[in-house]
Amino acid sequence: MVTRKLGHSNLEITPLCLGGNVFGRIDDSMAFAVLDAYVAAGGNFIDTADIYATGESERVIGRWVKQRGNRDKVMIATKVGKPMAPDKQGLSRKYIFQAAEDSLTRLQTDVIDLYQSHEDDTGTSLEETMQAFDELVKQGKVRYIGASNFTAERLAEAEQVCQQHGYVRYESLQPLYNLMDREEFENGLQQLSIEQEIGVIPYFSLARGFLSGKYRPNQPLPESRRAGGVQKLYMNERGFAILEAVDQVAAKHNAKPAQVSLAWLMAQPGITAPISSATSPGQVNELMQAIELKLTDEDLEALTDAGK
Repeated sequence: MVTRKLGHSNLEITPLCLGGNVFGRIDDSMAFAVLDAYVAAGGNFIDTADIYATGESERVIGRWVKQRGNRDKVMIATKVGKPMAPDKQGLSRKYIFQAAEDSLTRLQTDVIDLYQSHEDDTGTSLEETMQAFDELVKQGKVRYIGASNFTAERLAEAEQVCQQHGYVRYESLQPLYNLMDREEFENGLQQLSIEQEIGVIPYFSLARGFLSGKYRPNQPLPESRRAGGVQKLYMNERGFAILEAVDQVAAKHNAKPAQVSLAWLMAQPGITAPISSATSPGQVNELMQAIELKLTDEDLEALTDAGK
């Protein structure tokens, strides 16, 4: 399996990251089957967060790793900062240290491979936040750090703070980015990531499922807790124009819409590994085939220009 280096780190990751947001909402046996299928297909990078199912996602991954005895074969990314409770949120030094210990316990591991700020905390100085992360790395509890949901300005500011004080820097960015949601990343964050060689691992890579092809005009909505939101956000003239372009490229390659959408993301400048979740081994195997799908320049241009 081909791998890509994440930022300036020593993490060589699979070009498709398995999202752990569904763990804790599907039973352990199915979650384990999904994780097994991902590893069997060559995957090695799993992303979760303390807030997913209020810690249960991390616990599921921890139980799986312990049962399989494969901690050395997978890299685990988790996040801190979103509210777990009224007194458990943000990026203060005290809370980062507390949350890291809690995540290590739930994951049943001694080290977090990639520890990410889940969202910016403007109420805490970047100096305090970055110093706390630096200490965790020096203690050996975290290997590398990343940022999620940061603006280009704040990401650049964090980089300056780290250079000024000699702290470890954010090696990755986890933004919202897909064929439907492009403006925020492409207007500033993408160029900054390329210039500073920050790895990019986009979330909602399939636009909450819209780009999987499950949502069609004049058809019943899928039975999903996200369906209502997807309808409001994407089921419009632009969305269906993009989906039509995806369908055309998929037909040309005898591929699935999800595979085409992920392959487009993997081909974008600066992107290291899109994140996508699955609720069955079959879905995992379908998604992983996107890594082998080579889109032509014509395909990429058609997809990029669709919906403009």
